[in-house]
Amino acid sequence: MNVPNPLPFQHSHRFNQGNPLAERNTIIAVAITAAMMVVEIIGGYVFHSMALLADGWHMSSHALALGISAGAYAVARRLANDRRFTFGTWKIEVLGGYSSALLLGVIAVMMLAQSIEHLIHPVPISYNQALPIAVVGLLVNLLCAWLLKDAHHHGHTHDHDDHSHGHDAHHRHEDINLKSAYLHVVADAATSVLAILALLGGKVYGIAWLDPVMGILGALLVAQWAISLIRTSGRILLDGEMDHPVVDEIRDVIAETCPHAAISDLHVWRVGGDRFACILALVCDRPLAAEAVRGYLSVHEELVHVTVEISHSQGDAMIATAS
Repeated sequence: MNVPNPLPFQHSHRFNQGNPLAERNTIIAVAITAAMMVVEIIGGYVFHSMALLADGWHMSSHALALGISAGAYAVARRLANDRRFTFGTWKIEVLGGYSSALLLGVIAVMMLAQSIEHLIHPVPISYNQALPIAVVGLLVNLLCAWLLKDAHHHGHTHDHDDHSHGHDAHHRHEDINLKSAYLHVVADAATSVLAILALLGGKVYGIAWLDPVMGILGALLVAQWAISLIRTSGRILLDGEMDHPVVDEIRDVIAETCPHAAISDLHVWRVGGDRFACILALVCDRPLAAEAVRGYLSVHEELVHVTVEISHSQGDAMIATAS
């Protein structure tokens, strides 16, 4: 029995090349954050600072969230050539970002509850001991933010050096997984600043209630960032891309190049960074080749996997697929 040769049009469905620098810097940030969170949690308990303790617990969850981001990079890279994934493993990274965003929301709720408790039942705070720890915590957060921001800058620049084209400035891609990690350390830096202000206010002016109030403000800020990230990553996971500019661009191409054809069905979804797949169905009363339509759409380099179906008035159909 003869075994058929592989189909000649088989091609790779790996539309995202990963971000090795982001993966490496995220792992470094995990180690730094984990070490500092131990110091802050112990310091918050010992010196009775709610703002410092909240920042410490916040940082502990960030260590876990950063670990999720690093793990998502590693799994996506390891399974990149696994044929079980129809359009590659990029959404593993997005799922990591979504999970981190959920964790960020949980952190905000915990910070809010603890801060309200300390506002109602205040405890004495050792300002002189808590302040240096908060300052060191801020420096650590700024270091981690710089590491992740640098990885985002280099990854973004590399991506667009390879694939940029003039009309597509609005398709620039954000690494959702890296953004989630970055927001975690930025949120931690913000709560560190609030902790320092609260401790200074209590030490200099004797305003003890400022510590839990700053904790509440920090919780609200973190919650806002978490909601924004959940919306962004959730939209990608649920393929909510039909309001993306590329959809209008597809419609414009068809209107300009195929005036005798009408779009009967259109599906667009993201398959990697700023890369999209498209299923397009047309109804036409004149001869039109599906391969020609694919050629018209090729001007938009972000369309990396296009399926075109054309139905004619005689009832026949042509289908073409391109990577």
